[in-house]
Amino acid sequence: MVKLIPGTRGSGKTKLLIEAIKQAKNESKGNVVTVQIGRSLNSHVKHDVRLVNVEDYAVCGCEAFSGFAGGIMASDYDCTHIFVDGVLRIVGESDRQDMDKVAAMLDKIHKISGDDVVVTLTFSADVGELSEKIKKYL
Repeated sequence: MVKLIPGTRGSGKTKLLIEAIKQAKNESKGNVVTVQIGRSLNSHVKHDVRLVNVEDYAVCGCEAFSGFAGGIMASDYDCTHIFVDGVLRIVGESDRQDMDKVAAMLDKIHKISGDDVVVTLTFSADVGELSEKIKKYL
């Protein structure tokens, strides 16, 4: 399952994500993983949540990111939640501009995760700017 937390810069997306991470960790009977650029969430999230700095893995582009997310799920059958802060920054400038490519990435992640893993992503865009292909994940 894929869920988006959309909003423009400074709208509080990361705060909502941090609260969702804390709630998932308290309720999950499995593992919770957070993907971020850098280490900005490290001081806000408990140490028992797996924090992944995507920069350590040279992930760039929608195809690479959907494969990366699939790899997390494939390597950890106990993973119940994946949280991603700043997915559009992760995929990079060229893919960020192509919303059809982004929508296809979300569809691929949704297909891989099924009902077993909840993948929540912050998405730096106003809801009104989103295509219907992307809005279905709100």
